[in-house]
Amino acid sequence: MVPPATRPLLVITLGTMSYAAALEVQRAAARARIEGLLADDLLLLVEHPAVVTTGRSTKAGHVLLTPQLLAARGVELFDVDRGGDVTFHGPGQLVGYPIVDLQHHTPDLHWYLRQLEAALIRALATFDIRAERNPGLTGVWTSGRKIASIGVHARQWVTWHGFALNVTTDLSYFDMLVPCGIADVTMTSVEQEILRREAANNACLAPSPALGDEAQEAVVAGMAETFGWTPREYSFDTLRDLIAAAAP
Repeated sequence: MVPPATRPLLVITLGTMSYAAALEVQRAAARARIEGLLADDLLLLVEHPAVVTTGRSTKAGHVLLTPQLLAARGVELFDVDRGGDVTFHGPGQLVGYPIVDLQHHTPDLHWYLRQLEAALIRALATFDIRAERNPGLTGVWTSGRKIASIGVHARQWVTWHGFALNVTTDLSYFDMLVPCGIADVTMTSVEQEILRREAANNACLAPSPALGDEAQEAVVAGMAETFGWTPREYSFDTLRDLIAAAAP
């Protein structure tokens, strides 16, 4: 059952931002939410320059290149406090960081992960991509290929980190790691699935040049429908003022 859309969801589009800078924004926004200075749930949408991040479950050997070889390819490496294994963020990928107080929803991280999956599945249906869960694993798949990764963290039931949806991502970057620690996984993107479908139909329709914007709209709509939010744009300047007020 889809909850009624009553609570606001504040949405900020950050554009392209380094992983380190976005992580600081997340942590500060979560602190403001915990302290009550940020009264509503927040969704940060961002695109990162190429970066590999490792989570609490990352196993030795899942990053296939040394930090020096990653740097030579222009890829940063970060170890962070989210759940999950190693993943990649980069151009053409829509990354979402929901700052959500689960005490106003369901205080259960497993429930929250399933809700994020449901929101992305709804978003992908906009592109006639039949997405699905993979039992026992976190993330979103289509026809056995992984199209979105999810890893979260929470303190006092307020979440940060989130999801990464491959839209027009250069999938060769995933050859540098064992994505999410899943051996032999095949990564895909919205763009690749559209091209695959058109090729199967002997059609020549290329993905829209505005695919990134369309994906963002679809994800916001999917999140709103799944969690019962009414989305509205929010100013990054206003958030920065709140962050300053919440600073220790």
